[in-house]
Amino acid sequence: MATPIYPWREGNTFELMMDGDRFFPRMLQAMAQAVCSIDIELYLVESGNSTQKVMDILLQAVARGVRVRCRFDSLGSRELQESDRQRLLQGGVDLRFYNPLNLLGGRSNLHRDHRKLVIVDGGVVFIGGAGFTDAFCIPGTEGRCLWHEQMLEVQGPVVADWVAIFERQWQVTERRGGRQPARLRRVRLPPHPSGSDGLARVSLTDGRTHRELVQALLANIARAKRQVWLATPYFAPTWRIRRALARAARRGVDVRLLLCGEVTDHPPVRYAGQRYYRRLLAAGVRIFEYQPRFLHLKTVLVDDWVSLGSSNFDHWTLHWNLEANQNIVDSRLTLVVEQSFTADFAESREWTLNDWLALPWTHRMKIRLWGTINRIAILWLDIRS
Repeated sequence: MATPIYPWREGNTFELMMDGDRFFPRMLQAMAQAVCSIDIELYLVESGNSTQKVMDILLQAVARGVRVRCRFDSLGSRELQESDRQRLLQGGVDLRFYNPLNLLGGRSNLHRDHRKLVIVDGGVVFIGGAGFTDAFCIPGTEGRCLWHEQMLEVQGPVVADWVAIFERQWQVTERRGGRQPARLRRVRLPPHPSGSDGLARVSLTDGRTHRELVQALLANIARAKRQVWLATPYFAPTWRIRRALARAARRGVDVRLLLCGEVTDHPPVRYAGQRYYRRLLAAGVRIFEYQPRFLHLKTVLVDDWVSLGSSNFDHWTLHWNLEANQNIVDSRLTLVVEQSFTADFAESREWTLNDWLALPWTHRMKIRLWGTINRIAILWLDIRS
């Protein structure tokens, strides 16, 4: 059964929290105050100080009668120790793992649940790109978390849609088929809302029937009049997204990309993505590489439209993963997101076309090598752009 296309909901409130020193304590507080239910769907979960804090609160919640359900991706949670898994199970947490790895599973192992949701009492949801790891949640010696990330706290009618999404995913079988459908269908998107505050809708890729999340991105870039600012840690976009960005820049829209610099967990992905810089820069796209830390943000700002959540907007994410973003039209949040981008641009290196042309041959060889490997992987895995 196809995943539904969710409509715009009015009357929602939002709070954007940058970095784990802000969002992690708030999430812990919300879970500690739960009276009915805590539902968690995450990709990255590792044993450590942050996960121990979460586990303590979850077990305390179960002890006072709260229903606690956790669904972790089996690959992303491979560093969650068996002792921690058993502690959760023995404490009464309903724990499930998405698509357990199988040596004979072939391409079915590539299907991953990349969504990040924490829902408390069916009334508040936290959405973003973080997991339960110390790199996200625990500040280091300099007082900043190693990974630059954000979570959005949402309250209002749209939370019911997030509850429905979690319930739907909770009930599906644990293993997925290894072959994608021959053709994913295009869907009819809800029209852009006329209001300016409190509007939100859930945007998804379900991996089998549609990638509505991508359609929404392309539709909004096409209607952009002032700005298109996009932050992503892994810049390996489809050709449709690259074309949309270039076209927007050519018609005078302020198009900026906020990407990882040398501090990254996957250097080959950075080199592979840099092969796109020359044409984008020539089209007028401005490219910024964040310098201080590993940038893990997944945010898009297009005029009055904001989308943030789990999606990296790359080939791999959009083909294999379950993803979920919150799309928003809200004047206050738009301003907060714009200020966040501006602060990050100030800590970034901006590339120019001359910078790209002046790259040393060693750097060019890395771009060529990893770009070639990326293209081969796309062809071999039959990832349609």
